Amino acid sequence: MPNRTKIISAAVFCFMSAGASAGEVDVEAVSFRQAADGSYRFSVTLRHADTGWDHYADRWEVLTPEGEIIATRTLYHPHVDEQPFTRSLSGVKIPDALSRLVIRGHDSVHGYGGEEKRVDLSAGAK
Repeated sequence: MPNRTKIISAAVFCFMSAGASAGEVDVEAVSFRQAADGSYRFSVTLRHADTGWDHYADRWEVLTPEGEIIATRTLYHPHVDEQPFTRSLSGVKIPDALSRLVIRGHDSVHGYGGEEKRVDLSAGAK
């Protein structure tokens, strides 16, 4: 029985390690700037251990504090050799009543998860 326990433990460890290798997407930084027309440009830095087309950070989103999606920046390919990486989205219309937002990442395997960032638009451009 002790050998069977070791084999099961090793199998569980390998399974958990393989699934966790790329992990979830972390939002590392967010900057924003308001344009003359009142829309915003967001630049978001993500970190994710992309492994290729089967597992990569595939988008980031701007949300209200209640979780309503305001804008989405789709990422069309893996960034295996470019970590962390920053991508921008312009023309984001934010309702006047909102000053606080949430930025979250998404990957093709885990979906949502990882570190999110809170943004306060009233603090001014960053």
